[in-house]
Amino acid sequence: MSKLQAIRGVAFDLDGTLVDSAPGLTAAVDSALYALELPTAGEERVVTWIGNGADVLMERALTWARQERAVQRAAQGKPSVEGDDIPKPEQQRILRKLFDRYYAEFAEEGSFLFPDVADTLGALHAKGLPLALVTNKPTPFVAPLLEALDIAKYFTVVVGGDDVKNKKPHPEPLLLVAGKLSLKPEELLFVGDSRNDILAAAAAGCCSVGLTYGYNYGEAIALSNPDFLFDRFNDLLPALGLPHSEHQELKND
Repeated sequence: MSKLQAIRGVAFDLDGTLVDSAPGLTAAVDSALYALELPTAGEERVVTWIGNGADVLMERALTWARQERAVQRAAQGKPSVEGDDIPKPEQQRILRKLFDRYYAEFAEEGSFLFPDVADTLGALHAKGLPLALVTNKPTPFVAPLLEALDIAKYFTVVVGGDDVKNKKPHPEPLLLVAGKLSLKPEELLFVGDSRNDILAAAAAGCCSVGLTYGYNYGEAIALSNPDFLFDRFNDLLPALGLPHSEHQELKND
């Protein structure tokens, strides 16, 4: 708990931490793949691709879809059509444009706050702690989503994937937040659900909380060795000295 006593501000990841965005992301990914006459992936697979920004998401989706198409055609005794494809980089560029178009349609209706997120953010904000958001999601999608979910009002600083040269797991986004909040890195707590979040925090010199309910490529977040491990979002309240209505066990990794 000694690390938490130094905390003067809290930054949060978005997808898989505050928001279950998998339904909207899956709808956009599958719509883009379908438009290119490629196999669709489904939510169970798409959630393992989330966390590194849209370009990497498209790269993972396209690589899987081309491989899946080859498997399906071989199983049906059909010849490969790989040679008929446009070059993969060009196909990925087109897929990204399609994704952006579809995600603009699906983002708000396909994104939901995880339990206790709004109340916990409200309590932390009321305490006077400056709050920030750090996401690899393309910046144009971030503000509208925060407004739609009615949590934009809680954040002093918002850093999207297009606002920095180097996305998480690079420390640049967190160091940018610390600078904007006039905090030392060790005074900033970063809360996330994936190894990229924990790696970014470690590289920046920030204390980290890993949430067990997020996406994290299908891996247990404990394997990334966060400073603290929470099962529920509102476990943050007693950890930061705020009252909590239920007894919570703090898991210090």
